Amino acid sequence: MTREVRAFAVTVLTLAALGVAAGLLWSGLTPRAPYQVTERGTILADPTTQALIAADGWFAVITGGLGLLCGGVAWFAARQWMLPVLIGLCAGGVLAAFLTLWTGSTFTLGAVTVEASAVPGAKIVPGALKLTANGVLVSWPLLAVGFFGLLEGMHGYRESPLRQPYGGMGPI
Repeated sequence: MTREVRAFAVTVLTLAALGVAAGLLWSGLTPRAPYQVTERGTILADPTTQALIAADGWFAVITGGLGLLCGGVAWFAARQWMLPVLIGLCAGGVLAAFLTLWTGSTFTLGAVTVEASAVPGAKIVPGALKLTANGVLVSWPLLAVGFFGLLEGMHGYRESPLRQPYGGMGPI
């Protein structure tokens, strides 16, 4: 029982650490939307900006790619403890996705420049990273568990005696 709990905990903690690194990567790669400072607060300076959509796209690409990587590595590494590692991929993927969102929206990496200006002399500032499509939060756990299951299904089919005609017994 303790080995299964250890396999689950190591999987969740590894994915959580990767989530923090993914958040920093997301913060460094994603363009920021331009906001204009007014008397009433900040408003979106360029309503036609694609930066808000780019933030969702970069989040999905980074977390989805890491989900595929984690699913493949977990399947190859966890031949004895398949179920605890699979449950750890699901729980750790959810935790890693939320840590990626929190880290990326909290810390700003790289040079952030904004060049849009609707009014000459207006103060334009870069906006914080945030998701507008919350559905991309499931890309990490979904792709990790899905790829793990795909690899296990292919392996199970290859080793199955039902793959042979007549169940491997030959004609009667």
